[in-house]
Amino acid sequence: MSESALATGVQPHSHVFLAADHETSERRTWAVIALCGLMMVAEVVGGVLFGSIALVADGLHMSTHAGALLLAALAYRYARKHADDARFTFGTGKLGDLAGFTSAIVLAMIALLIGYESVLRLVQPVAIRFAEAIPIALLGLAVNLASAWLLGGARHGHGAHGHPRERAPLPQPITVGGRRLRLELFEHEAPPRFRLYVDDGVSALPHAITIETLRPEGTRQLFAMREAGRFLESIDEVPQPHSFTAHIQSQDGLGAAVFFEEHDDGSRTHRDNNLRAAIIHVAADAAVSVCVIAGLVLARTFGWLWMDPVAGIVGAIVIAAWSYALIRDTGAILLDIIPDRKLAENLRSAIEVDGDRVRDLHLWRVGPGHVAAIVSVVTSEPREAGFYRARLERFQVLSHVTVEVSSAP
Repeated sequence: MSESALATGVQPHSHVFLAADHETSERRTWAVIALCGLMMVAEVVGGVLFGSIALVADGLHMSTHAGALLLAALAYRYARKHADDARFTFGTGKLGDLAGFTSAIVLAMIALLIGYESVLRLVQPVAIRFAEAIPIALLGLAVNLASAWLLGGARHGHGAHGHPRERAPLPQPITVGGRRLRLELFEHEAPPRFRLYVDDGVSALPHAITIETLRPEGTRQLFAMREAGRFLESIDEVPQPHSFTAHIQSQDGLGAAVFFEEHDDGSRTHRDNNLRAAIIHVAADAAVSVCVIAGLVLARTFGWLWMDPVAGIVGAIVIAAWSYALIRDTGAILLDIIPDRKLAENLRSAIEVDGDRVRDLHLWRVGPGHVAAIVSVVTSEPREAGFYRARLERFQVLSHVTVEVSSAP
């Protein structure tokens, strides 16, 4: 009843779906672990030598902090070591999300423990040794700020390696009347306009070429073209957003359709949740330190001993909120929820041109910045799977694509 063609992946057939800055993040995480380990040893030894139970308690708290970071570092290491292991069907890119989910559970437990201790001290106040507690809290805040700076450098470095938030769509190769053309949306230091290039010169183009854009919401706009040296350029500017299907039409009835979409490299598909979990651990500890310092200063200045446990409750609420967000995001990835609905809509629009129809579409994230897709297409034209893979090549976030083509009845 129908003819099918099945094609998977890209050439070469790779299943390494790690973040671009995976090794940098791993090194920075080990550096923060070393810093926290030194701080932990110094506090415990100092507390034992000088008889400060508060110093020993803070050192033990730092050990839980270092343990959570160790989980992140080991996840980085394991994912890197086994990236080419054929036992992992879609690579080890999601191991960081599993580690992030586990860290989020640990954070939630820490939030509950801090909240319980704070409520207990609110009901049953205890004497506070301000001379020791405030310097310890300040020292802990300094270590957390240094750790956040180290980890934040890894995340910032990712943005510096050529991942702008919005990138101009790439030139699209097409064929009109047997001639190979390239349609580009040019916007470098100039208002965005269409540019149409021809390999054998502008003079070989059919006369009276126009471009009509069709946006996802159904809006249409017609662009007249003028000769501009080596190419034809649209007279009018192309308004934002630059996600639409561009229909190229000539006076002699020839035409073609090209889909454009804007790349949003700052989206959730590129988020490294393992690094995010490590940063949240550090930020949570810093937030608690700030709350503790504020509570201790107010308690010492005005005699409000209740401010110390209240500050602990506020810190617990902040940690719980961050933990919930991390559980929600990592859990969605582990359950293969569609990572970006806009991306799914753009993929469908890129395929459904010239009467083709998407019968089934599956999207899931296999690693930071890597999305896998299974697309089932129904067409009345004699087209192979490679034809549709070529249409999807402009989606740089797609790292593993399976296309099934069936003939329309």
